Amino acid sequence: MDLKRRIPLLRWSVWRMATGARNITTTGQIGDGREAAAVDYVLRNAKAGDIDDVLATIDKFAYEKSMLINVGDEKGQILDAAVRRAAPAVALELGTYVGYGALRIARAAPNAKVYSVELAEANAANARRIWAHAGVADRVTCVVGTIGDDGRTLDLLAGEHGFAAGALDFLFLDHDKDAYLDDLHSITARGWLRPGAIVVADNVRVPGAPKYRAYMRQQQGTQFNTVEHKAHLEYQSLVSDLVLVSEFVG
Repeated sequence: MDLKRRIPLLRWSVWRMATGARNITTTGQIGDGREAAAVDYVLRNAKAGDIDDVLATIDKFAYEKSMLINVGDEKGQILDAAVRRAAPAVALELGTYVGYGALRIARAAPNAKVYSVELAEANAANARRIWAHAGVADRVTCVVGTIGDDGRTLDLLAGEHGFAAGALDFLFLDHDKDAYLDDLHSITARGWLRPGAIVVADNVRVPGAPKYRAYMRQQQGTQFNTVEHKAHLEYQSLVSDLVLVSEFVG
């Protein structure tokens, strides 16, 4: 394996990402244009209508051009398996970024309707371009907003997209790590998760979601049954991470 793939600190794009941490929390982007560059790279190099090739091209960009903060290829396999297990008709992702996670969900569940909630309009626009190129724009929808906005986005999902009690089969958390637990509570309070629904949480170790992890451990065998999957932070093999896959008992 290429040394820069294995050791991320050798890559300038990783150092630039660290300096752009504040941008990520406020704008959803690193701040150096890599997200728009990734979209352009996909549109130039990936075969239109081919989900596999679009995903592989995003991975190639993240390895060879600039690091991206989507779930990535290694942890993406954990996500894929969880989606197949859930066999969702309706899936919800929190945190769209460039659209990679939603695209993996759409591939693993070809009959599902996938919704992705994204704070940044620029990310939503980028993701829509990628989904259109992959040929899934008819079944993947980006909703600009945030679950923690006093119910406005939740009301939009309910009123315009039919979210209702027991209607949600799969939930992927890949947004603000500090919001994982509160947003999960907001969704369960509406009764949207059906018994047996699967919830996947990325980056539980790095950057870390300790309150979420503690909650899932506390709820083990009662409201949720959780398996912790050891993996690595996206697009490198040096820094370890955790992906939590939880089945909602109800």
